[in-house]
Amino acid sequence: MKYHLLVNPHGGIKTGMQILEKVKYCFLDNEAELNIIETEYAGHARDIVREIEFDGFSGVCAIGGDGTMHEMINGLMFREDGERIPIGLITGGTGNSFMHDLNCLDPLEAVKRILANRVRKIDIFKVITDDILIYGFNIIGWGMPTDINLVAEKMRWFGGQRYNIASILEVLKFKTRIAKIEVDGRIIVSDFGFVMGCNTIHTGKGMKMAPLAKLDDGLLDLLIVRKAGRIKLLRMFPRVFSGKHIADPMVDYKQVRTFSIITEENDFLNIDGEIVGTTPAKINVMPNEVEILM
Repeated sequence: MKYHLLVNPHGGIKTGMQILEKVKYCFLDNEAELNIIETEYAGHARDIVREIEFDGFSGVCAIGGDGTMHEMINGLMFREDGERIPIGLITGGTGNSFMHDLNCLDPLEAVKRILANRVRKIDIFKVITDDILIYGFNIIGWGMPTDINLVAEKMRWFGGQRYNIASILEVLKFKTRIAKIEVDGRIIVSDFGFVMGCNTIHTGKGMKMAPLAKLDDGLLDLLIVRKAGRIKLLRMFPRVFSGKHIADPMVDYKQVRTFSIITEENDFLNIDGEIVGTTPAKINVMPNEVEILM
């Protein structure tokens, strides 16, 4: 077996190189060859996967988190030759939502699963905006999720807890967010807290945002949360970690194949934890589109 192995020295809490030293011997002890590549800038993993040679390789893997996985999937989807290869992720990010869903937060366990060479297909989704096409595998969020991520990026010294702290701060801000949401032929116009489509159960640091989500059911779990009082939102927040928030009357929870977000002014989107793309946006699920080694 032979793998490309990407490592992000600057991602998450900057432990990529430490994890590499820990896991590379697991590959080598199992007679697997490694082509180790260090990423050098934001988007480099995407560029590498888009252009690197696949012939003779069993997979392309990376040490990182959801952002690294996002880049690899976009690199794969934008390859001019259309070639595909299974993707493997070795836990090394901050939130690690995807690996939470796979119950695989230990880097050595992730390597063992990769070496087992078991391939499964997962859904992804495409986001079509005015001027850009972006692929995602984890979440697509507008409103509070985007603002939370922007705040969390400035609080990296808090580690994984920065998402939770940023969430509370955004609830307290009580910002107005007017939009039109189109889903299942129905148009909803309101002042929203947030709108989020989830392909994974988890987001942030262990939040069970979409407790019924599955990686391969051909559906996104859509949460539409209208604006509510600060006290109501703060009371709901702890329930996000158990998934019980979806029973709250302020949460509209649907499983959909497509939906649209339309705002009066262009607003940023949160796609897999990355602030990319703007509204208006149309989101479509692409069932069983990518193979992963897990």
